[in-house]
Amino acid sequence: MDTPGSATAESRTPPGKLWGVGLGPGDPELVTVKAARIIGQADVIAFHSARHGRSISKGIAAPYMRAGQLEEHLVYPVTTETTDHPGGYQGAIDEFYEQAAERLARHLAAGRSVALLAAGDPLFYSSYMHMHRRLADRFEAEIIPGITSVSAASAALGTPLVEGEQVLTILPGTMPVDELTRRLRDTEAAAIMKLGRTYPGVRQALSDSGRLDDAFYIERASSTRQRVLRAGDVDDADVPYFSITLVPGPTPTTPLPPAKAEPAAVYQDPKTHESRSAANHLATQPVSNAAYRQGRAHAADVQVSTSDQEFAQGNPPGHVVVVGLGPGAAEWTTTEVHEALADATDLVGYTTYLNRVPERPGQRRHASDNRVESERAAMALDLASRGARVVVVSSGDPGVFAMAAAVLEEAADPQWRGVPVRVLPGMTAANAVASRVGAPLGHDYAMISLSDRLKPWEVVAQRLSAVAAADMAIAVYNPASSQRTWQVGAMRDLLLEHRKPDTPVVLGRDVGGPAESVRVVQLGELEPAEVDMRTLLIIGASTTAIQETDRGVRVYTSRRYARAGDAPSPDA
Repeated sequence: MDTPGSATAESRTPPGKLWGVGLGPGDPELVTVKAARIIGQADVIAFHSARHGRSISKGIAAPYMRAGQLEEHLVYPVTTETTDHPGGYQGAIDEFYEQAAERLARHLAAGRSVALLAAGDPLFYSSYMHMHRRLADRFEAEIIPGITSVSAASAALGTPLVEGEQVLTILPGTMPVDELTRRLRDTEAAAIMKLGRTYPGVRQALSDSGRLDDAFYIERASSTRQRVLRAGDVDDADVPYFSITLVPGPTPTTPLPPAKAEPAAVYQDPKTHESRSAANHLATQPVSNAAYRQGRAHAADVQVSTSDQEFAQGNPPGHVVVVGLGPGAAEWTTTEVHEALADATDLVGYTTYLNRVPERPGQRRHASDNRVESERAAMALDLASRGARVVVVSSGDPGVFAMAAAVLEEAADPQWRGVPVRVLPGMTAANAVASRVGAPLGHDYAMISLSDRLKPWEVVAQRLSAVAAADMAIAVYNPASSQRTWQVGAMRDLLLEHRKPDTPVVLGRDVGGPAESVRVVQLGELEPAEVDMRTLLIIGASTTAIQETDRGVRVYTSRRYARAGDAPSPDA
């Protein structure tokens, strides 16, 4: 018998449904009608990527996604067999799949439908199958088949792959050369997948089996960057993973290889006569009807040129702008940043920060968690290299423990040499917190992050000691998180070696936001349990003073010492 307040079978939320959505080989127009419908309806869109953060699957599905959908970005910890995981490569991958499955299970158990995206077909050399094995026994699961890369490559080749009683063999390029050679000898037609770094061995097997002259190489089939070459003419160092080698059964009857894909179309605005790529034009139009979605899908993979001719036509290349929204309040975002956000075709950033930016029709949003900064930077630069106007969104100022350094560091890679990068300033959290109590940063001060994710704690401690000994105020960013709880106490003890226990400490939490709180305590009484990731600390110097007023406490750091050039000692 149910007791009052207990959950009955009728009141429980039914579990959500898992959809394995096949997206086809790359061209968004090859997504099936059913797949497009489910992508638009699902509560959660899940997709995989390597650590660089760029998801081909999400790029294909983007024209069919709707604003406000939850996203689960499943980032592989490794993509080659090199790893320091105690279980080796397989151990790292198995652990990743288990963790990824549980992330999706939490959504399904809460009643949310999950569309897990899969390039090609979900059960054909796809990551989806690993999630299916772990979830389909607990939740309803349905698979939407997709066009495989083999079919797309065959279409690109423009010749029959098999006919009559011929046998087609699908082979992974990761097989040992001798075994690959044997299987190629024993079949009429073959498709060899998983190329990339395996291509030298694949070429050797094709040669040893006598099939090299009959083999063809297809790269990025169905996209506007598609290439078709004879297998023997391919540069081993220029083979991406998304390529395939075909050995047709029947003798080709059409000229090979076929012509290259058409160049990107250029659109001229009938009102302004401004020329731009089709991809950039469509990205500025509202998502209002199926015709737009179809056109946007076609343009999503356009390779935009950055030639002198394109500049002459008034069609500038893509670019990246790194902006700071300020620490919380909407009015703290500058006009310059608002203009950059309005002009962007793509926004890239940590989900929490992207949620602060109003959505605009036709503007694509690429959200991720807060631990993949370099991957997020690479994604932004890659989008810009293909013609997108990308804004990378940070809170506060982008140059203060935020994305500007990550983007510029990644942009130093020669492959991004042609991508312009600009940084727009924002109000820093330190200045916002300081303003709430007066001027605790009124003299020399330092900014230090307590996070030891990107630098060892020994370096953090060394810098804290040096700044404390120099008698400077300190703005402390990233003081704690759910996984880091001890550093605040360690910092307090270290600073007490140089500062008096009654040194003022300002604790500002969510300043400018709805849960803002600002308090002033003494260094000796600082409680680590009262500090979290949304808190910024300002540690005073020897000249920092507290003044009680009718409107509350004021804190300021004097710009003068008792004697010019003479900093007091902690015991003075």
